[in-house]
Amino acid sequence: PASGASTSTLAGWIWTRQTHQGYGVGEVSEVRITKQFGAGFLPLMVMEDQKLVEKLMERFWPGPLTIVLPRQALVSDLVTAGLKTVAVRMSSHPVFSQIVRSFGGPVAAPSANRFGRISPTSAQHVMEELHGRIRLIVDGGATRLGLESTIVRVKNNKISILRKGAVIAEELNETAPFEYITTSVVISAPGQLPSHYAPRTRLQIIPNIESFLPSPGQRVGLLAWSATEPTTEFAAVRTLSPARDPNEAAVRLFRLLRELDAMDLDLIVAEQVPEEGLGVAIMDRLQRAASR
Repeated sequence: PASGASTSTLAGWIWTRQTHQGYGVGEVSEVRITKQFGAGFLPLMVMEDQKLVEKLMERFWPGPLTIVLPRQALVSDLVTAGLKTVAVRMSSHPVFSQIVRSFGGPVAAPSANRFGRISPTSAQHVMEELHGRIRLIVDGGATRLGLESTIVRVKNNKISILRKGAVIAEELNETAPFEYITTSVVISAPGQLPSHYAPRTRLQIIPNIESFLPSPGQRVGLLAWSATEPTTEFAAVRTLSPARDPNEAAVRLFRLLRELDAMDLDLIVAEQVPEEGLGVAIMDRLQRAASR
């Protein structure tokens, strides 16, 4: 396989690899799911709204869309944390696809970061986060999309968006009507907790640069939406997209948050991003990162 390790050596290991949208942890020893196809797998079942689910797969797979499906008994509790559903996606990344094909079985794939922390978008981020806790990192290069997958559930021929992500609502709406699920008593998908994707440094969202002035002696880092004039008010400045391109901002978001978090700052302030297209998912990540 692309990693240079035989697939047999991966069995029973906890290891990390790149999917289409980010780095994730793979574990293959206890997972038992049926009907593998291509670079992914699908629990074999007859379910309501199956035609709509198949339309979503045809339109967005392989790619950054995760679909929450009813779970059958043959899916291990280790995969679902005891829930009655399982979240399934098919990665478009060629390295991960090759590993899954070579291994010949399904892979459990949560993000390769500690609980609640900033998502990794490079192998170096995984090393910094999980060094000594895992046995292998498969370096597939920097992530292409930056943001995690969009997570959806299908019911009554309608799409419920459980986590905003790289597939935007407007694209989903071309397949079927959708709704956002903003709160849930029972967590049914990753990224639904109020606090998530958070740096260790406190983060605050501001409407614009002009609305914030650091206190005397306060070391503040600025995560700017677009190009800014040189300033001495901030200890560090990072820009999501000089050209105000939400696609570029999504790719850079977690990397720049990690850079600012490593600078021993008192505070990080993030300028609001227009909530259009990918900007909706970017603001979702910033709001959760600020909710500590």
